[in-house]
Amino acid sequence: MARMIWKGAISFGLVHVPVQLFPATQSEHIGFNLLDKRTVDPVGYKQINKRTGKEVKREDIVRGYEYEKGKYVVLSDEEIRAANPEATQTVDILAFVDAPEVSFFYLETPYFLAPDRKGEKVYALLREAMKSSGKIGIAQVVMHNKQHLAALIAVGPALVLNTLRRADEVRSSDEFKLPPEGVRASGLSTRELDMAKKLIDDMSEKWNPAEYHDTFHDDILALVDKKIRAGKTEEVDVQAVRAERPKSAEILDLSDLLRRSLGRGKSRADRRSANDDRHDDEHDDEEAPAPARKTPARRRRAAG
Repeated sequence: MARMIWKGAISFGLVHVPVQLFPATQSEHIGFNLLDKRTVDPVGYKQINKRTGKEVKREDIVRGYEYEKGKYVVLSDEEIRAANPEATQTVDILAFVDAPEVSFFYLETPYFLAPDRKGEKVYALLREAMKSSGKIGIAQVVMHNKQHLAALIAVGPALVLNTLRRADEVRSSDEFKLPPEGVRASGLSTRELDMAKKLIDDMSEKWNPAEYHDTFHDDILALVDKKIRAGKTEEVDVQAVRAERPKSAEILDLSDLLRRSLGRGKSRADRRSANDDRHDDEHDDEEAPAPARKTPARRRRAAG
């Protein structure tokens, strides 16, 4: 069960919806410790003066805001705390907007909101009204001593609070040299467009996030397990666990590449089904393999 990180209420107009806030995501990052290669001892973290190269004691470190290159205003912890927004216990809805108006560029971190203190009915009322209207709420909320802009979104049976990046945190595409919009302006032919659309149709399938894996995470765990099985803490042939990377295609003729791609562009589900059929035909007479044994690293991760 996720740990509750905030309790308060959604406020719009005179209506208050008591809610509890829970994280909607979890991290699966590979973490590395810094070690002394001579002894494999953990290496600690030191604060170093970048000009002198000498270590600085923690009590001599202050916070500074760089207002010009190399020039700082020093702020005490008390001053920073006093400048922080006042902690409130409400998700204050400022406006309702059409959902497609908020670009995915602005979406940051999602959180689940669950009803609290017998607030189920008014929670459901707000959720169903938002679904019927096709609107999402733009709100302000203070979490962890920081004010956030956020979107309140009805997703299935839940109300989700998704923190938003502010306008000055999202770069404009004007910074980049991009081809002009439009088929004719981009120099594309109708035939090329039709083939590209056909390829997209052939590769289309229902979104299932469980089918997509962090291959780097899996490769690192495979390397760790190989070292454990070998009883080594020294070098192991990394090439043995590294998947072959497909080479980038050199674009010579766009139409020809599209034409060749169409033959290979069936959906992942179709490709899996075809591979399964071939696998069954090849191994009808073979004994089914035993279930894979959990590797040491995975056992430790599951236990943790």
